[in-house]
Amino acid sequence: MRVAVAKYRIGAPRDFAEFADKQAQWLAEARAGGAQVAVLPEYLSLELGATFGAATQGDLHASLVATQAYHGAWLELFGLLARELRLHVVAGSFLFDPGHGRYRNRSYAFAPDGGRVWQDKLQLTGFEKRAGVIEAGNELSAFALGAARAGIAICYDIEFPLPVRAQCEAGARLLLAPSCTDTDAGATRVRVGCLARALENRCFVAQAVTAGDAAWSPALDVNTGEAAVYAPMDVGLPADGVLAQTRGGQRWAYADLDFAALEASRAQAQVANDRDWPGQHAPAIARARLQGWEPRG
Repeated sequence: MRVAVAKYRIGAPRDFAEFADKQAQWLAEARAGGAQVAVLPEYLSLELGATFGAATQGDLHASLVATQAYHGAWLELFGLLARELRLHVVAGSFLFDPGHGRYRNRSYAFAPDGGRVWQDKLQLTGFEKRAGVIEAGNELSAFALGAARAGIAICYDIEFPLPVRAQCEAGARLLLAPSCTDTDAGATRVRVGCLARALENRCFVAQAVTAGDAAWSPALDVNTGEAAVYAPMDVGLPADGVLAQTRGGQRWAYADLDFAALEASRAQAQVANDRDWPGQHAPAIARARLQGWEPRG
């Protein structure tokens, strides 16, 4: 399975048609590169805030209200592109109001046969909490992706081991991580989270990122990081865990994922964090005890 992850430069589309053309061009490029799965970044829907006036663009809450009008067209667009390009598409994330005036950071995945799944972000960043109108999701899933199983962990979610572990215990061997970070520290945190989850679960992780500056948006103002595909650091796999990574102005990074080889690597693994995971639950080490210093004899 060839996976492509985007280093997506944020623009300022004048209308939905211009946004749709950009998505078609980006995904056609990924397909031309041989991709069967393409991952776009978190907060992709906020680029559509540029289609409204300056007052709306500069007000996160107002832009969230306004972009809801595009939700149906969003689903139609990415569903159509997935079918036409014969490509699995993880369409970044759309901040979606389920109907009660608060927004879920939702990532939709679209299949070439017309199927669709979604995953809401479970853990909110400080920025999302301060916004006051974004809420965490409360469901977790894994799903079939071709001959493999996958799960979505949106940006901050990839930094938390237990939900990802639950997805892997449900059979996921590929984690799809749309992300958006505005500092080098944030980019490093997500990168380290991706590497840690790949190590712990013996799985692949595919991370897309936003790039460039968008001074008109309070959420997409500054963007940093490199898109990458990660693997466990073990025999037969990259020592640094990086299968592919964008550099500079590169728009896509591509990696060929061999799930059969990944499973076979267990037999010669130097470490087996995935198999040894239950050892953490031993009653004697479930909690640390406060140990006093023994007196000097």
